[in-house]
Amino acid sequence: MGKRRTLNREKVVAKAIEMADQAGRPEAITLAALAAELNIRTPSLYNHISNMEDLQLAMALWGLEQQNVRVRQAAAGKIGLDALWAIAQAHRAFMREHPGIYALTFRGPDPGQETLQAISQELINLLLLVMGSLGLTGSDAIHAIRGFRALLHGFTSLEAAGGFKMALDVEESFRYLVEAFVKGLSRRQTSDFRPQTTE
Repeated sequence: MGKRRTLNREKVVAKAIEMADQAGRPEAITLAALAAELNIRTPSLYNHISNMEDLQLAMALWGLEQQNVRVRQAAAGKIGLDALWAIAQAHRAFMREHPGIYALTFRGPDPGQETLQAISQELINLLLLVMGSLGLTGSDAIHAIRGFRALLHGFTSLEAAGGFKMALDVEESFRYLVEAFVKGLSRRQTSDFRPQTTE
């Protein structure tokens, strides 16, 4: 008699992660397709997940945990530009390896998603320390973190979509962008520049 195959929540989530990365987007995953990949009937999935929202939350948690591990390891022992550059590289590498999961990790957690909020806060706390090494604290540090995340997301998303076709080294462009951002932060601290706003 053949050995009975066991299935648990971790295996279900792992298969969904694999499928999302292969497709390049989490929206490509349906419960029916996931069940088929696992060679089970769709109703059997509910023994391990509550619904699609529960599944995507588990996938996002995995993605954020992996990102945090990579970012902490990359930034260990570094400060200032060296730390930001290491974090930028780790972020970009994760996006390249897990394009489907990445899309679930950059959205801010909703109220009530305590575990997701806690994991997200770990990354924010690390970035606050790095910004502190650049002399940025309080609201200035938060603004800088938002800008840094937007910079990374914009560049990696354009790169993934094939947006860089010119005959110029993309690696050089990436470093140029990160360095320019850090220089801009330094200049802003000694500048009275305030952009005009419209009502």
